[in-house]
Amino acid sequence: MNKIPLSGFCLALKSRHKHLFRIMRITYMFLFAAIFCLHAENAISQKITLQGDNLSLKDYLNTIEKQTEYLFIYDAGVNVNKKISVNLVGKSIKEVLDNLSTQLGLSYSQKGTYVVLSSYKVKEVPAVAEVTQQKKKITGIVTDYLGEPIIGANVIEKGTTNGIITDINGKFALEVAPGAIVQVSYLGYNTQEVKVGNQSTLTFKLTEDMQTLNEIVVVGYGTMRRKDVVSSITTISSEDLNVGVYTTPGELLQGKVPGLVVTQDANPNAQNVHLTLRGASTFRSGAAQEPYYIVDGVPGVDLSLVSPDDIENIDVLRDASATAIYGSKAANGVIIVTTKKGKEGRTNVTYSGYVAASTVAKKYDVMDADEYRAWMKENNMNIAGGQDLGVNTNWQDEVERTGFSHNHALSVSGGNEKTTFQTSFNYMKNSGVIMDTDLERFIGRSFVQTKTLKDHLILSLNLNASLTQRNDIKAEFDGKSAYDAMAYYMPTSPVRNEDGSWFENLAIDQYYNPVSMIKEQTNFYKTKRILATGTAQLNIIDGLDYHASLSYQNSNNSYNRYASSKYIGNRGDNGYALRQNMEDTRKVFETYLNFNRTFRDVHTVGAMVGYSWEESNDNDGFQAMARGFYDDQLSYHNLGMSNYNERNDYGNQLLSTLRMISYYGRFNYSYAGKYLLQASVRRDGSSAFGKNNRWATFPSGSVAWRLSEEDFIKNLNIFDDLKFRVGYGVSGNSLGFDVFSALQLYGTNGWTTDSSGKQIQALAPARNANPDLKWEKTSMFNVGVDFGFFKNRLNGTIEYYSKDTKDLIADYNVSTAKYLYGTMTANVGEITNKGVELTVNAVPVQTKDWRWNTTLNLSHNKNNVKRISNDEFSRDFIEFDDSEMHLRGQSGYRAQRIIEGKPIGTFFIYEWAGYNDEGRSVFYAHDGKTGERLVNADGSYETTASPQEKDRAVVGNAQPDLTVGWNNTVSFKKWSLTTFFTGVFGNDILNASKASLSNMSEVGSRNFLSSVRSTEKVTDGNSAIISNRYIENGSYIRLQSLSLGYDFGNVGSWVNDLRLTVTANNVFTITGYDGIDPEVSLSGRAPGIDNRMTYPRTRTFMFGVNINF
Repeated sequence: MNKIPLSGFCLALKSRHKHLFRIMRITYMFLFAAIFCLHAENAISQKITLQGDNLSLKDYLNTIEKQTEYLFIYDAGVNVNKKISVNLVGKSIKEVLDNLSTQLGLSYSQKGTYVVLSSYKVKEVPAVAEVTQQKKKITGIVTDYLGEPIIGANVIEKGTTNGIITDINGKFALEVAPGAIVQVSYLGYNTQEVKVGNQSTLTFKLTEDMQTLNEIVVVGYGTMRRKDVVSSITTISSEDLNVGVYTTPGELLQGKVPGLVVTQDANPNAQNVHLTLRGASTFRSGAAQEPYYIVDGVPGVDLSLVSPDDIENIDVLRDASATAIYGSKAANGVIIVTTKKGKEGRTNVTYSGYVAASTVAKKYDVMDADEYRAWMKENNMNIAGGQDLGVNTNWQDEVERTGFSHNHALSVSGGNEKTTFQTSFNYMKNSGVIMDTDLERFIGRSFVQTKTLKDHLILSLNLNASLTQRNDIKAEFDGKSAYDAMAYYMPTSPVRNEDGSWFENLAIDQYYNPVSMIKEQTNFYKTKRILATGTAQLNIIDGLDYHASLSYQNSNNSYNRYASSKYIGNRGDNGYALRQNMEDTRKVFETYLNFNRTFRDVHTVGAMVGYSWEESNDNDGFQAMARGFYDDQLSYHNLGMSNYNERNDYGNQLLSTLRMISYYGRFNYSYAGKYLLQASVRRDGSSAFGKNNRWATFPSGSVAWRLSEEDFIKNLNIFDDLKFRVGYGVSGNSLGFDVFSALQLYGTNGWTTDSSGKQIQALAPARNANPDLKWEKTSMFNVGVDFGFFKNRLNGTIEYYSKDTKDLIADYNVSTAKYLYGTMTANVGEITNKGVELTVNAVPVQTKDWRWNTTLNLSHNKNNVKRISNDEFSRDFIEFDDSEMHLRGQSGYRAQRIIEGKPIGTFFIYEWAGYNDEGRSVFYAHDGKTGERLVNADGSYETTASPQEKDRAVVGNAQPDLTVGWNNTVSFKKWSLTTFFTGVFGNDILNASKASLSNMSEVGSRNFLSSVRSTEKVTDGNSAIISNRYIENGSYIRLQSLSLGYDFGNVGSWVNDLRLTVTANNVFTITGYDGIDPEVSLSGRAPGIDNRMTYPRTRTFMFGVNINF
């Protein structure tokens, strides 16, 4: 039976308040639905048959619910096990309820399909008060802040077990002692009390308790009330996540968390999103730069397994006092995703879906054919031979299109008092704005939880599976990318020749028809993932629980490529095929004890101790390449049909195994809810590091003072919440770590001849062993203040942090006289990040019909590389391939350099000085030792048209001074309008795309930006040399999403709630940046580079629907 027992009257129990809160939480969403039940005529007309001899009330209610759509709600005073005899045939609901209430001495109230049974007689409000036997009868009504009646609010004579719940109309009647205090409470609202005097009628208008609405915070290995949190943790509920067409959960957080920089990959099909929390703190790339992800308690889960529609909330652990419990993987922060679970009650079916259309937000403004010909004529120059065939081809239009996508998510959930379940399925199909790119994704999830041993043992099983398939185009350099070619290819050339073959000009180097590149290549990716988790929770005694979980993850990734015989990028291959398959597996076992108890009503003690074991096996697979096929239709499906066996090849895939063991614990103490303390420690052991440093310890501690609980603050009548927090902790970074980094490795090094004369591959040292290689460690100090004013309608947090990361891992040159190989991987570097963060939540307008919610967060971070060398390992700077320009004529040129005393993302390039007399760009010359500009005898700076390595200088950095997220929701009755702005200020961007499309050494053979007619000299063969000429201010403010929704509420007898939305993403951008999009990556080792090899940013229009049945 779908029942909701309201046990608000069982206050004689020792833990009555805790029990009452649990009751209210269970009933809240069901009772709230009753307000909107406006279509109950069908239910009212239904006829009911009840026949039974000596059956329980519970049995009869079950029968009614099976025959009709009615849902029964009752308080703890209703004895559902009491047995009665009933013989009713074809009766109305009123007749049935009258019969049952008469036999059992109950009262009832009914609205729509909801019926509230009560052991108390609820009467209409009388005109005057009645006094009987020194008891005073009072009546009243309970409403919310909008004046809407609250059903099921708890009305209690304080200090007694005398109480009742409000009826369908929010009314109540209660006999109390003269002078008694009547207390009214309801989940999500502040409790109110009124002392009874001469009045006989009371009116309670409850106000929202904003802290209670967001009370439970997920922390490492447990949960905590928000008011007891002593660390820096941000919680984003599913209602507050970003709205729009998103393919990964990471995108949902953009602009929502202070200090978290989220950069979306412009290509949604790639499902790549880069997150950096409180600044970059490693020289390594990939996962080493990312936060650590936890999904439903399982560490290290790939977020692509999670459908955005399945997310209940996301908790972001931002400081080390919160993250240290995850030890060696938490230096970049921890993101905990909690998915939706089934709840006790009737089965709920929910569908959400959307259809969307996407267009390219901004295109390169390159010359058309007529403009190009006129430019050539102006400069007495000619288009290269064979390039001008009298056409006017817009290559961006040939390659780009309108993309369409649709997404469907269906979930079924429910359960009874013993077992709950939720099953969900998500399907998404996205055709990209670049031809022949698409994404198709399936995600399935099933969760079941059951209670046994008199509810002392809770068992659960969670299964997740996903299948992702996509067709994409390669973003290769050397001109072999359609992203690049659709801008540089000549508009005077056709797509095809007259005979239907592709137009190509083999006389020009690194010059490829973008349409043929797409059509004559196949790049197909397929990923299958599964996650199975079983958990057990045993309540040993009151306040002491034992938890155990075992999870298994498997990821199978395949990549298949075929370049046909017509693709000129592989001329001479007669078809090129590649097949690659990789499998990753991960097993994790976690077990811990959790204790929580309050002593003498003021001392709350919590403790947790645990153990963890995990094993990961990655890159188990192969890669094979073959060339020379009889027919392109064979594609990559049969490599054995290739003919050029001597040119076939195999990839170097390296199976890696990582094992870790951990011990951890945490202690919490609270005195009277005012003074809070937390301490944690974790000790990790890893097989990845040197034999002398395989274990490390990560401690943390934090304290908080809730000043708002002190009388001297309460008496000010200013603060509803005021808490001061201080924390310090140490965490590590072993994410993305090559498990062979500490070992002596050998690799192939050419060919040699063995004793029998056979050719064999020679082996040679490829890496030195380092038995002292250890963890990168981050220590963080954090100070925070949480505040709330005006009944918490204005609240927020301000924080300061100082993060210091030491023992950074990098490669250093060493002497081959001492070592077998010329480089050594060692711990040397140090990076600091210091910053300030502010979050403000406000409800500026709140009336019966109108409500305006606004949330603003601001973040400032200062990054600094303190050290890259020590006495043993030394280097002047570090450069990475990440900042390689890949511009023609500048092979190997890197735009950024890591230097002591400068931030990551420092641009180290030439300084442009104008033009010489020949109209050629010149650059300032520098002293190779001091780095200072050279000065001529006349006092002017020396310039050169042939800059050397020594002439590079620091000219800016990609680190922003300020990042902003601002969300607004304005509601009017059933309408709601949401705007979401993101902004980045004070960062530099290297516009390498502009440099590439302004290369005057290629006049006549490639296309250019239209602006070069006024900004460039055709004589300038140095125009594309990377210099500060192409450094631009990257500041911008963007309306990331604009969404309008209408809530129909209950529709008919089947639909409990219907909501329609229209949403636009990437609506407009205000920026001075000259490129096509200022949102370049701000994470990684080389942020802030617009290097032209990217999928174009899109503008999306979406229509969505949400239905609850």
